[in-house]
Amino acid sequence: MQLPFARRFVLPLLLLLAAPALSAAGRLHVFIWSEYLDPAVVRDFETAHDVRVTVDVYEDAESMLAKLQGGGDAQYDVVCVPDHLVPAAVKLRLVAPLRHANLPNLRHLEPRFRHPPFDSNNVHTVAYQWGTLGLYFRRLPGRPAPDSWGALFDPAREHGPFTLLDSLRDTIGAALKFQGHSLNATGPAQLRAARDLILAAKPRAVGFENTVGGKNRVLARTAALALVYSGEAARGMAEDAETAYVIPKEGSQIWLDTLAVCARAPHRDLAEKFLNWVLDPVQGARLANFTRFASPNAAARPHLNPEDLKNPAIYPPDEVMARLEFLRDLGPRTRLYDEVWTQIKAR
Repeated sequence: MQLPFARRFVLPLLLLLAAPALSAAGRLHVFIWSEYLDPAVVRDFETAHDVRVTVDVYEDAESMLAKLQGGGDAQYDVVCVPDHLVPAAVKLRLVAPLRHANLPNLRHLEPRFRHPPFDSNNVHTVAYQWGTLGLYFRRLPGRPAPDSWGALFDPAREHGPFTLLDSLRDTIGAALKFQGHSLNATGPAQLRAARDLILAAKPRAVGFENTVGGKNRVLARTAALALVYSGEAARGMAEDAETAYVIPKEGSQIWLDTLAVCARAPHRDLAEKFLNWVLDPVQGARLANFTRFASPNAAARPHLNPEDLKNPAIYPPDEVMARLEFLRDLGPRTRLYDEVWTQIKAR
């Protein structure tokens, strides 16, 4: 029997108009560093929870924070926030307090990552991945391996064409370390000296790159050395055995990236399900095996690649760890870094 006109035409039209509203409740929007989320982990979450996940990426932490301030905290559900920017994100009310009842997998984190100094007791964030900052380089015949930030800042110790990292705290921090200072130094004279080191290195560099771009330059042989994060170096070393990674003898940075729920997240419940998903030991190991960064998940260790656990580029030995420090939120004094970085990029 043929349906009445209204049933044949009006009802399908109403269903079509309702479809976006129905599907919106099953969507999750994630904002994270590029090449930092295993697509297979995302697909399995989509299947398990009958949702669609959209992943947007950023290349530097400062632009991420600016986008959240510009309304992104209402656009995205989950955001990856570097350790030193967590206090600022909390103060600006860009991230929501976590409901721990929805995060039973928090118990799998190593104790030191359940009580980070920038967010004790994981009030607003959960640990995602951790790593270091160092020099990824190509071994060159007749040249010793670099072991100092001098490979960037001392022409006499230059290893070959190099890239600088397009990240103000990281690159200024490397220059500060080369001078024997803390990554978190705020003395005007110290920062001016760091600025001058970077400005002197800038004409000798082949450019500023993000960490993935720096790794790719070394692999493509258009640079012999790049300032990168450890995971990019580990992936590059797996692709080309003639490349290596070193943490300079002057010391460097240890960092912890976190995941947070945006303050005005459209799908807060789903966002917390996603956080709990990546805190699962098996999923946490899959992520670390993909990114080649270190996992903060103690229960994930049995599932990690055995070779990665033995790789000092991913899990540094104790004597190297002793030379590392975290970036800290510097509050109003961050303005000094902003001024120095503006001068560096403008010249």
